[in-house]
Amino acid sequence: MTSVREAAFELFRNHGMTTIFGNPGSTELPMLADFPDDFRYVLGLQEAVAVGMADGFAQAAGRVTHVNLHTAPGLGNAMGAIFNAQANKSPLLVTAGQQVRAQITLQANLTNKDATRVPHPYVKWSHEPARAQDVVPALARAVHMASLPPSASIWACETCRETKAKCCADSTKSAIIWPPAGPPRSISSGPSSGCAK
Repeated sequence: MTSVREAAFELFRNHGMTTIFGNPGSTELPMLADFPDDFRYVLGLQEAVAVGMADGFAQAAGRVTHVNLHTAPGLGNAMGAIFNAQANKSPLLVTAGQQVRAQITLQANLTNKDATRVPHPYVKWSHEPARAQDVVPALARAVHMASLPPSASIWACETCRETKAKCCADSTKSAIIWPPAGPPRSISSGPSSGCAK
């Protein structure tokens, strides 16, 4: 069986999303360990900076761009930039780590309580997968929805520490072959200001 981590990276590959922006913390480190050679991680020293870079990259590339934040505090730090990305109609996949599920009910430090509520006014879709096996199908749906007109940011909270969990091959395969958004357009073929067409 494929791990959640392996399936997520395969999904990103299939959609040409091999550049990831972010500001990681301890909850995101399992996803970044042994980072694939064909991926590029662009580190922002604060979450708003990471979202701002991803926003510009998405506008220039003309495709969904992934930005990963550090749990609840990272999401809070990024909200102004997520608002700007929404105004720019940038197709972003915004993810953040979550505490280990066993710690969520204890409301351990860094738990993202009601993770879908905070970004909801500024994103097209907000979702937190209930189980590790639901992460890749949720990411596939998020990438697809972000690419649909009007383009917009999508929020998905994930438990990165469960990336070694195995996921069902059938559901993973159907998620991975979800139709990609298409080939990237050149910078000169679309509006550089992020304005709607």
